[in-house]
Amino acid sequence: MAFGILVEPRLSRYRHVLENAYSNVRTLWCVVGIEAVLILVLAIGLMRTPSSLTIHIPPDLQSGAMVYPNEPSPANVYAFALYIFQQLYRWPNDGASDFSRAIYALSGYLTPAYREALISELESKAKRGELAGRERGMQELPGNGFSEARVSILQDGVWVVTVDMELFETVKGVSVKRKAIRYPLRVVRYDIDREMNPWGLALDGFESTGPTTLDLEERSH
Repeated sequence: MAFGILVEPRLSRYRHVLENAYSNVRTLWCVVGIEAVLILVLAIGLMRTPSSLTIHIPPDLQSGAMVYPNEPSPANVYAFALYIFQQLYRWPNDGASDFSRAIYALSGYLTPAYREALISELESKAKRGELAGRERGMQELPGNGFSEARVSILQDGVWVVTVDMELFETVKGVSVKRKAIRYPLRVVRYDIDREMNPWGLALDGFESTGPTTLDLEERSH
């Protein structure tokens, strides 16, 4: 009888220990299940995340800047338009070959419609004898550089960039043309091939007004 009295408290104590152990195991399994769900959610999120993002950093960061992925600032759109357009009309040796070479080299930065327009311009200039032996270059008109007023948003992903350029042409070292021209360049979002065009932008020709001649002394923005 005394033996039974001693055994019963011990069994009760062991039973209590086992129940606590089972409870802890169940709690741990719940934690493992929650972690597995979280890992699955994170994995799905990572699978849906783009493999790369384009961040356009404005050239002037003195006052800071807020940037968003794949959203070019006005300064970046202006810089793109100026650089690509300037390269199109840079003929260092002979316009007859340099112009066609530039169109081909920059084709990834041109919309198909503008590329065809440039090819037509190339053919018409060649027929009029305006390319052979001609060297051309253009630079931004001093004092008429970037300002946000020079970049207008027509609609989402479409901009008009106003650039004022000083154009030079020579034939056999003799200056034949020097003038200042305002170009209203149409720029569109064109993110179809990051290998050929990391900017994700393209020139789309001129806005309806077209180029206009400026006085070389004009410095108005």
